[in-house]
Amino acid sequence: MRFLLFVILGILIISCKPSFDEPIISLDSYKIEGGFTLKMVASEPLLTAPIAMDFDSKGRMWVVEMKGFMQNIDGTGEEEPSGSIKILEDLDNDGLMDHTKTFIDSLVMPRALAHVYGGLLYAEPPYLYFVEIEDDKPINRVVVDSLYAAVGNPEHQPNGLRMNIDNWIYNAKSHFRYQRKNGKWIKEPTTFRGQWGISQDNFGRLYFNNNGQQLLGDHVLPNLMIRNKYNIPRVGVSKMLTTNQRVYPLHAAAVNRGYEKGVLDKDSLLTTVTAACGPLVYRGGLFPDDYSENVFVCIPEANLIKRNILTFKGDKTEAKQAWDDKEFLASTEEGFRPVSLYNGPDGAMYVIDMHRGVIGHHAYLSPYLKRKIEEKKLDTILDFGRILKIKTVGESISENIDFDALSSDELVAFLSHKNGWLRDRAQHHLVYKNKTDAISMLDNLVMDTENPIAQLHTLHTLHGLEALNYEKLTEIITIGNADVIAHALVLLQNYSTPENASKTATLYQELIKKNDKTINLYLTLTVGTWTAVDSETFLSIYTTLAKNHTEEKMYEEALLSGSSDIMETLEKEITKQPDAFSEGLQTNINKSLALQKEDKPNYIFTLKAGSEDNRTKGAKLFRQICVACHGAWGEGIDGLAPPLKDSEYLSENVERLGLVMLHGLKGPVHVNGKEYNFNSPMPGLASNHTISDKDISDIIAYITNAFADKPKGLNADKVKELRAKTPKDGASYTEEELNTMIGK
Repeated sequence: MRFLLFVILGILIISCKPSFDEPIISLDSYKIEGGFTLKMVASEPLLTAPIAMDFDSKGRMWVVEMKGFMQNIDGTGEEEPSGSIKILEDLDNDGLMDHTKTFIDSLVMPRALAHVYGGLLYAEPPYLYFVEIEDDKPINRVVVDSLYAAVGNPEHQPNGLRMNIDNWIYNAKSHFRYQRKNGKWIKEPTTFRGQWGISQDNFGRLYFNNNGQQLLGDHVLPNLMIRNKYNIPRVGVSKMLTTNQRVYPLHAAAVNRGYEKGVLDKDSLLTTVTAACGPLVYRGGLFPDDYSENVFVCIPEANLIKRNILTFKGDKTEAKQAWDDKEFLASTEEGFRPVSLYNGPDGAMYVIDMHRGVIGHHAYLSPYLKRKIEEKKLDTILDFGRILKIKTVGESISENIDFDALSSDELVAFLSHKNGWLRDRAQHHLVYKNKTDAISMLDNLVMDTENPIAQLHTLHTLHGLEALNYEKLTEIITIGNADVIAHALVLLQNYSTPENASKTATLYQELIKKNDKTINLYLTLTVGTWTAVDSETFLSIYTTLAKNHTEEKMYEEALLSGSSDIMETLEKEITKQPDAFSEGLQTNINKSLALQKEDKPNYIFTLKAGSEDNRTKGAKLFRQICVACHGAWGEGIDGLAPPLKDSEYLSENVERLGLVMLHGLKGPVHVNGKEYNFNSPMPGLASNHTISDKDISDIIAYITNAFADKPKGLNADKVKELRAKTPKDGASYTEEELNTMIGK
């Protein structure tokens, strides 16, 4: 009996043990650029449907699982609490994850996380939460933002949570940034950026993308172009950095709308990006020098990762694809779905592979792609999830560090490390742990002109510790390179007082003589702040900078952004010396001043939360109102309603479709060559006062996208107009009446 009890106990222990044998998964179908190695470091059954990750202070992986996304082609199950955040560990130190802990489970579509302030920041729509961590368990949860991801679908909700060099946390698909100070969370407006994924370069500029544009970015540091609430920047932020969207897949993957001209080539290969996401500026210090600050982009629809080379030109950034005939990493495995990329503590690049057959949300799936999914049985690729590691052959950065155990001088030393992940983490620890004992060491490092990148981190570390002053910054400006001067000029604005104006004016005049593009851009961005405190001293410098950059839109925006407090002064100055201001700058000053007087600020400062796109809203309404008769797939129900799929009512005159939805339709009805007769007519929605014109418009946007080869639209104003066009009998239209009235 005792032996039997031991056996039972052993079985129970083994069954509860969250450790797994390391599965052997072939990577033979993956082709990576020469000189690099590709390794599977985590896979199912340890994790399922990963979409985001971060490393903690010990270098362990924390992964978000979005298991509820597209469990089937109908997309049902999104509301189920199936998501989680897991901790992955490598207990036998062979480089492969073999143990998992669930940190938080029962989450509904979680989407982002970040290890910050000694705890975990994570997003579970609509909330952004912060929890402290005790023994790998969450405690003391607080709501940082109750409207973080209030509306939208999984493809179009805020995500990213990227801590930048300026000590602010930025997001994709969002116009807010976050920071915790003295135990309180701060939320501020910022530029709206991208769709899925966000990254930063060594300077602190942000990079992002959207489905059809593989690389977008800001030419300047965050928030500097939006300080004038009554002007919307058009040139300096959210700009496409490369017009080349070409892709070079290894095989003919199933993609949305492959039937449209130009989407596929003669070999059925995708030609340009359609689902770009997860950009990463590589800052690991492990790859060859010509890979430093390259931007890698996930192209999950074609099972590949792109490489882009950045060129910094002082006042703008440009990008080009590394090759014209191949990709950095590509596979013929259709389940390979790279969605996010990360720099690691070891200098390697980590790839989150959601490894799911269907990655497009059901609201956007075309009939063409649905057929391809069925043919290839892609909807059966479920319950997988992988993390890949990319490094150079024979190279490594061996850093097994516990940042929480490091002393202040050890943390300061990491600000000079070649690995950007280590620099970022060291800076953050020094700031949030308020390591004031490090200030003297930081004062020495910030003057080290041999390492400008370390100077940048040190500047913002000192700023976070509130240990900067006017004298220190002006000294740095006199010895630093252009990048360091730019950051110091931005921070110098915190000391813009009348007492400092005269010395600063002299400093600006000397900097103008350098005629450096980076310095000139940040002079124009900051001169308005100083003009506001001493217009008599600085107005001549302002007009000099305006004259020096006549008709240069970037500099016009920069000047205007910093000028919200001097608009009336500038208006008067234009009448005195109009030649000092370009026509474009004059026009924008006048527009901005008029909006200021009317108190009509930029939408960034008035929008409370993002908006839900029409197809997603339409999909929800379709499920509430239409599915019972027309079926989830638009296949129709015998004796009740005809099919929507391949119906002429969706593919032809969209006004006819609007009339049917508003006022109903009685048989006989002809769809795709077949006649349908029903006992009762389709009821119209016009009498349902809870269904708005916009709702009808949204449903049309969804059903023509989901069940017809060509999406169509009917705006709410047109729907309103069609409400008045009632049938002759005052009840429902007949097919004959519709065709006579407006044709097919």
